[in-house]
Amino acid sequence: MELLVLFGTFTFLLIIGTPVAFCLGVASFATVIYLGIPPVVVFQRLNSGISVFVLMAIPFFIYAGELMVRGDIARRLVALAGAAVGHLRGGLGQVNIAASVLFGGISGSAAADASAIGGLMIPQMKERGYDTEYAVSITVTAAMIALMIPPSHNLIIYSIAGGGNISIADLFTAGIIPGLILALSLMVAAWLVARRRHYATERFPGGRAMLILFVNAVPGLILVGIIFGGVRSGVFTPSESSCIAVVYAMLVTLIAYRSLSWKDFVAATMGAVRTSSMVLLVIGCAASFGWLLAYLHVPAQLAAAMTEISDNPIVILLILNVVLLVLGTFMDMSPLIVITTPIFLPVVETFGVDPVHFGIIMILNLGIGLCTPPVGAVLFVGCAVGKVPVERVIRAIWPFYAAAVFTLLLVTYIPALSLWMPALFH
Repeated sequence: MELLVLFGTFTFLLIIGTPVAFCLGVASFATVIYLGIPPVVVFQRLNSGISVFVLMAIPFFIYAGELMVRGDIARRLVALAGAAVGHLRGGLGQVNIAASVLFGGISGSAAADASAIGGLMIPQMKERGYDTEYAVSITVTAAMIALMIPPSHNLIIYSIAGGGNISIADLFTAGIIPGLILALSLMVAAWLVARRRHYATERFPGGRAMLILFVNAVPGLILVGIIFGGVRSGVFTPSESSCIAVVYAMLVTLIAYRSLSWKDFVAATMGAVRTSSMVLLVIGCAASFGWLLAYLHVPAQLAAAMTEISDNPIVILLILNVVLLVLGTFMDMSPLIVITTPIFLPVVETFGVDPVHFGIIMILNLGIGLCTPPVGAVLFVGCAVGKVPVERVIRAIWPFYAAAVFTLLLVTYIPALSLWMPALFH
């Protein structure tokens, strides 16, 4: 009955359109009252959920991303990507994906990627005769790459949700190869669709122009090296890395590029405050919800139930992938990570799955959910930028969904794709 109160309240509030953070908080509050536990426990768990030092990295990484978005970094990276891959079939589509690889390593946010790259690429693709739904489909699915490549703040959330014992440096390293495989899969899908629709290619500008564009983009690209190299080498922690990222982003946009106006600075600051507030409130409320799940022994019950279904890790991972894909269509990524990690991580560890490997599986899985209605946040961002109805995009996005699911299966069943690079640095 306790689980019915917890999940029933949560589901009802979600259906009537209540923000996810309040769904989690009110469901937790109702359940502790039913159990006769002092309601103050909910607030204690909420406070302890966000009183984790490493969580300081999230608002600073978000802030660095906002500064980069508004500081002309995206345009320079798009120009570099255009020179590198624009000559391939479906040229601007390939540029869109390559730019997401470069920019995702700076912003760490799928929504920021879709907004910044989409704002530049979608109008250009429409002008060059590409169908709008094709342009939006590529923009939306390519934004998932930002979730895999450091400094993805969702990987930090996963580490905290897993008890804080999972190395953030290992997670950052583990996401690189899967992120590049996802980019390659999407480029193949874009090439196939472009070939069928006879989309044009772009002219290769030559080695000299390519070098100039690379030099122009170097100050922004260095940020990736600072974040990844510093954390991986142990020179500074993820929290320190995020602060350095903000300082460097300001130096690049104010001094190197001189592209950040006072208006842009204020907008970036306010945007980071809003986004950080929402993320941390969700994390705190989800911590209360997760504590109740542990208190009611849900992970142990689920592990026992899964063992009865099968003792084959291949089958277990397939079931969990399906469950996460379905959940990802109804909830945003951050609360799902905090809620499901304490439930599913003990289950997969029972079957010998590495926590770092499962983290990459989960992030990629829920990233697909961000591109899927009815609550696909990145999908709606892309449609808003492209000024196109969601229904039209859904009809055209399936080849890119297929590429993402194919990548998910590779990452799920070939652990070395996620674990080889972390092992290399140990």
